[in-house]
Amino acid sequence: MLQVEVGGATLQLLPQRAAYLPAQRALLVADVHVGKAASFRGLGVPVPAGTTAGTLARLSAALSTTGAEHLIVLGDLVHSSRAWAAATRAAVMQWRATHGTLRVTLLRGNHDARAGRLPGELRIEVVDPPWPCGPYQLMHEPSASPRGYALAGHVHPCVTIGRAADRLRLPCFHFGARVGVLPAFGEFTGSHALPREEGDRLFAIADGRVLAV
Repeated sequence: MLQVEVGGATLQLLPQRAAYLPAQRALLVADVHVGKAASFRGLGVPVPAGTTAGTLARLSAALSTTGAEHLIVLGDLVHSSRAWAAATRAAVMQWRATHGTLRVTLLRGNHDARAGRLPGELRIEVVDPPWPCGPYQLMHEPSASPRGYALAGHVHPCVTIGRAADRLRLPCFHFGARVGVLPAFGEFTGSHALPREEGDRLFAIADGRVLAV
């Protein structure tokens, strides 16, 4: 875990691809994309199984590490309306039962809007962004806000390290002057290297650590 000052407050960056707000006891994640692999398999695309289990295990680990009382998802919790295959639904329901006292809030993302209503048993509060949390304006799609520093997801930021055959793409936290973007939390997601402006701070996730790059 790496502690940084962002937008006038303290954030703790976790190698599980999450950020913790100590003052609010809130864990932030973005772009979980539950059921993405199941959605692809439903369309006949051969992709690996077990990604939902891995995603939920990392989420539980991040909650345990921080002791968070509130989980806030910055959009795209669910990938599509085809995401709720029987095994996926059972895994998510079991995860929610394990974390029965946890408050969960979802900021509606573009995939959530298409996926439809969440099962009521999940007890997830769904809100439209932007949504204030402490000094931050939380949202799905990155956009500067006059009301405070923005934290968002949506674009799955990464950083490229090395050259040619030795080049690596690593998920990263990308903090600009007015907007910060969290890495995609889901196991089965792509990534995008954002333009790096002067003064931007990037923190890559590699080998179970968060490192400034």
